Amino acid sequence: MHVDLGNALETTPGVTEETLTRLDSRVADAHERITAGMADDEFGYAALNLPETTDPDAIRAATDRFDRPEAVLTVGIGGSALGAATLADALESDVDAYFLDNVDPDAVASLLDDLPLDETVVNVVSKSGTTAETLANFLVVREAMEAAGVDWTERTLVTTGEEGNLRALADAHDLPALDVPDGVPGRFSALSTVGLAVPALQGHDIEAVLAGGRDGMESLSASLFETPAYAYGAATYALAERGALTNAVMPYAESLETFAEWFAQLWAESLGKDGLGQTPARALGATDQHSQLQLYRAGPPDKLVSLIRPTERAETGIPETDLDGLAYLGGSSLGDLLDAEFEATEASLAAADVPNLRVEIDRVGERELGELLYEMEAACVLYGELASVSTFTQPAVEWGKKAARGLLGGGDFPEADAVADKRELRIDGS
Repeated sequence: MHVDLGNALETTPGVTEETLTRLDSRVADAHERITAGMADDEFGYAALNLPETTDPDAIRAATDRFDRPEAVLTVGIGGSALGAATLADALESDVDAYFLDNVDPDAVASLLDDLPLDETVVNVVSKSGTTAETLANFLVVREAMEAAGVDWTERTLVTTGEEGNLRALADAHDLPALDVPDGVPGRFSALSTVGLAVPALQGHDIEAVLAGGRDGMESLSASLFETPAYAYGAATYALAERGALTNAVMPYAESLETFAEWFAQLWAESLGKDGLGQTPARALGATDQHSQLQLYRAGPPDKLVSLIRPTERAETGIPETDLDGLAYLGGSSLGDLLDAEFEATEASLAAADVPNLRVEIDRVGERELGELLYEMEAACVLYGELASVSTFTQPAVEWGKKAARGLLGGGDFPEADAVADKRELRIDGS
């Protein structure tokens, strides 16, 4: 991964090279804390050890029990789905990947109607085995398979903790089961069993993904000027401190669109604590140059834009034309046009004094994606250290889970009582 901070210097808000130099001593202290946490396999910091601690052979052993399927359906939510979705959507395969990460009844029914259930592997993921949305969707999927005459026990893979409902189910029906690693929050689990079972079922090189993670791991050092991950984390932190409270992540590759979703959870759930944090916004280049860019360039000066692209891509030539005003396109390629759009957006933001960061990977491949995921996780951990927030917890999320469970009769939770206190100011239509 390569990071260019040039367009964040002396913008509004912005930083200077002197600012970053002063911050670098704090980065060195944070790096010392991070490496100590990794060495002791502490909660959260253990995620940064995954490139070395994840066992690809265990993943292969579980997934090789299935013949090559037509489709993989992951039933999970949040971090239990987004890492796998990022890899599946970025890498081409003849095995289609689908994700049930919401409980919208219309969407669930529509997906199950379209799936070839007898040729689909169901990958159900929940560390606790009690996640309401995941378990509810799995029960619906299991019923649909039974109604279609499919033996769900022959088509189901479980990824879960050592105990809980899913572990008991796997033991009772001799289902292949993968262990969710201890000490790893879901949003940091992309380079574990949680994120790698789907690409393994799709035929991708998960060893290469982990090798990319190790590349990122080996690049960590005590200086932001030598570590791309820390350069990104330190710059985003410094910009947020100066008022850039929105980080618009804008990949210039449709294959990385889901990566922006993964990033949004990582950034929001990790850093949004104690009145602090930076709101992630998702955009797609060049599409959102024609929608969101207007706001980023001319709206309130409270944003930075992270522009992400691969520097190598397959080319599709643009045919020659004699149409007035379009002849200049002939002989170039769609990739040339996309790169021009990238650089024009970058220059447009800089000309308007809007901070933007350039993040590049060589190509969209297994190793490069592994490195990108790892380094963004490391960037997030560094930001958390600099901001002194509890990066690896998510108390606001847990509050909502308890409230929902209480409303459904799953226990006596005081959070559920707050629902009755909702204020109303209704305006009804005719």
